[in-house]
Amino acid sequence: MSFNIAVILTDAQKKILWVNDTFSIITGYSSAEAIGRVPGKILQGPESELEAIKRMKKALEDQVPIKDQITNYRKNGEIYPCRLVIYPVFNPIGKLTNFIAFEVDGNEVPEEEHIPLMQLNLKYKNSGLSPFEGTRIYHALLDLVKNKKIYLDPDLSLKMTSDMLATNTKYLSQTVNQHTGKNFQQFINLHRIEAVKEKINDPQFRHLTLYGIAHHCGFKNKSTFYKVFKEVTGLTPKAFMETYR
Repeated sequence: MSFNIAVILTDAQKKILWVNDTFSIITGYSSAEAIGRVPGKILQGPESELEAIKRMKKALEDQVPIKDQITNYRKNGEIYPCRLVIYPVFNPIGKLTNFIAFEVDGNEVPEEEHIPLMQLNLKYKNSGLSPFEGTRIYHALLDLVKNKKIYLDPDLSLKMTSDMLATNTKYLSQTVNQHTGKNFQQFINLHRIEAVKEKINDPQFRHLTLYGIAHHCGFKNKSTFYKVFKEVTGLTPKAFMETYR
């Protein structure tokens, strides 16, 4: 569920305010080298498609989202196919404040249809959640999941998690849906299933029943565990255990 997606935040004049680490990995430009510059000025070159540049320029001028592809240049002069989605960001009174772009290297990600964040999604166009804040919430959620393993709590809820992230349930639900294509419960259960799979193969837990392991990994209901496990793996827990032990 993890993808190398570069994130670029600019001001309304298209000058870079912030980039994530993946931007630097893909382009070769450090954050310090990128901030204050216009993305097109440092990433486009002779082989960048003129029609794509025109389409993006028009979308930015019209203040509308766009999904496109263009040949970009890394700092070392190497070209790469860039697939991107750009959104305008507005303040509560409707004034343009920023643009945010999500980009992938087409050499590394030939098809981005399986990446929800790279789909031009207007489902939440009237939401007050900015793409930048959504990105912050998602990365904070990943930290809670990977480092604090909050999915192990069988009583974990959308409300509890949104409180941990200092946001609300609506924004958290929207963020998970936009970044993963799943609802919050499905997202949490995926991590629980991965934990179950690891413990099934761990001799330390062989004294437990399959549901005992599942409960240890955050599942509160036996039937839910069996249903979700088969949906995710295509196997029943018992068949998985017999196949992979």
